[in-house]
Amino acid sequence: MSCTSGSTFRTFPRWLVAVGLFYCCVFAQAAEVEFEQCTRGLKDRALASGISEPTVTLAFADVQRLERVINLDRSQPEFTITFADYYSRRVTSSMIANGRDLLRQKRQLLDVVTAATGVPGHYIVAFWGLETRFGGYLGKVPVMDALVTLACDGRRTDYFGGELIAVLTLVDNGDVNTDELVGSWAGAVGQMQFMPSAYLEHAVDGDGDGARNLWRSVADAMFSAGEFLSHLGWQKGYRWGREVLLPADFEYLNGSSDESRSVSEWAGLGVMNANGEPLMQASIAGRLLLPGGRNGPVFLIYDNFDVIMGWNRAEFYALSVGLFADQIAGSPGLVRPPLQAEPLTRGTLQAVQTRLDEMGFDAGKPDGLMGPNTRRAIGQFQKRSGLIADGYPDAATLAALEISADS
Repeated sequence: MSCTSGSTFRTFPRWLVAVGLFYCCVFAQAAEVEFEQCTRGLKDRALASGISEPTVTLAFADVQRLERVINLDRSQPEFTITFADYYSRRVTSSMIANGRDLLRQKRQLLDVVTAATGVPGHYIVAFWGLETRFGGYLGKVPVMDALVTLACDGRRTDYFGGELIAVLTLVDNGDVNTDELVGSWAGAVGQMQFMPSAYLEHAVDGDGDGARNLWRSVADAMFSAGEFLSHLGWQKGYRWGREVLLPADFEYLNGSSDESRSVSEWAGLGVMNANGEPLMQASIAGRLLLPGGRNGPVFLIYDNFDVIMGWNRAEFYALSVGLFADQIAGSPGLVRPPLQAEPLTRGTLQAVQTRLDEMGFDAGKPDGLMGPNTRRAIGQFQKRSGLIADGYPDAATLAALEISADS
């Protein structure tokens, strides 16, 4: 809303328009002063961290607060839509076809990356596709504007302040130029959308030209992705997980997302491959994940799933990477597609978490995000209430909690 125009208030009386414009300007000016003060503090922090004054002066020149960055931070799709919507939008038939073509085209390079890092090529291609559509879209947001905006927003000041220092270090070291600093609304950059701290610590000169450029060099980007995943703990020779089928009489609370059992133990409980064939007998540990409850697909996830989560802390993202990688490698895809459903708002999930905490079920901090603690608490409440304890807040569970779906 602009404070220089009354168009937003045109249906109101003139005196009310005048009052509205006055307070709009007052608040806008206060926000501008607060942003300028925060920016000065970030400059001081950068200088105290050892960043050279010319770099700080150049990088902070014309920095602006971007309101749309704040809005995007509040409405990340990993947390605001259903798994069915998220997955279907990202893992499409054309994306799979392109991924398979690129896996063939880049096979020689990817084999070298795999030999060096242990990460199979189809996973590298899957990250590449989901992050930038295989380099087709690297973002258009000025990274300094994005990081300063988020660091001054107050929600994750320490995190984004640290990323700001990292990107300034990259500039100071000569790794990147300020005119290259364009990326996502959250400050991620390059073919693989690395946050600056990951770029600083894990970027690799994959093409041997003496530079680490994640925008222009696919080889640098792929080697860097493999190096980062290896650092996060990628287990060589193992996959991320698999789709499975649960028996009709399955005790769902056993599938609480923090309960880990060997594949052989899950098989003993009647869990099968999604196509109905028995699970292999193996000692590798895994846990169940039901992103849409008992009526959607069920996954047995392994340690490499958590490695993917180290790249992006959203379960929907990690599932999409794993499933996309499988299909790039030739697998047919989901046996049981996710069901379309109305997404729960963050407000509704916060109300669920608050109610569960009040009742003695530890759902964690009421942040409106589904995680292991929230699923476990929901499952425990469902079990006590005589409901199917799949850990998913369906209509029956919301009714039992006396919470409206539009809270």
